[in-house]
Amino acid sequence: MIEYRGRCEVVFPKQITIQSHTIIVVPRYAETDKGGVVHHSVYPIWFEMGRTELLRANGVAYTDLEQAGVLFVVTELRIRYRRPATYHEKLQLRTHCSAVTTCKVEHTYQLTRSKDGSLLAEGSTILACVDAKGKVRRVPKFMYPEPH
Repeated sequence: MIEYRGRCEVVFPKQITIQSHTIIVVPRYAETDKGGVVHHSVYPIWFEMGRTELLRANGVAYTDLEQAGVLFVVTELRIRYRRPATYHEKLQLRTHCSAVTTCKVEHTYQLTRSKDGSLLAEGSTILACVDAKGKVRRVPKFMYPEPH
């Protein structure tokens, strides 16, 4: 963020360069059922954590986007549960930006158990880009991946 004549202006990177990012997740007791299995409703929250950290790895924060009038709303969420995740085990969540189009951003997710690499869940989201009034708007140019 740059301050110019008493006004703050958000400065974004020239281009998003990191398409995939992995975070460590350790399920908390409150995220599990009585049997110690992670509740299905927690996975979308973890997916959002993955998207947030992928943006952060690219030098961007959601708050900066919001300040610039760029918001994202989830329009589609898919999850396929393969194996149960349990309390206090170390997990890895890989988030990948799979597509950016004029008005939407798509991500895929893979949640694996750290100790053996078992696939626990996989999913995807589609986020629409909207303005502060909820009207569809263009995704900022810097968010498109670098051409190969």
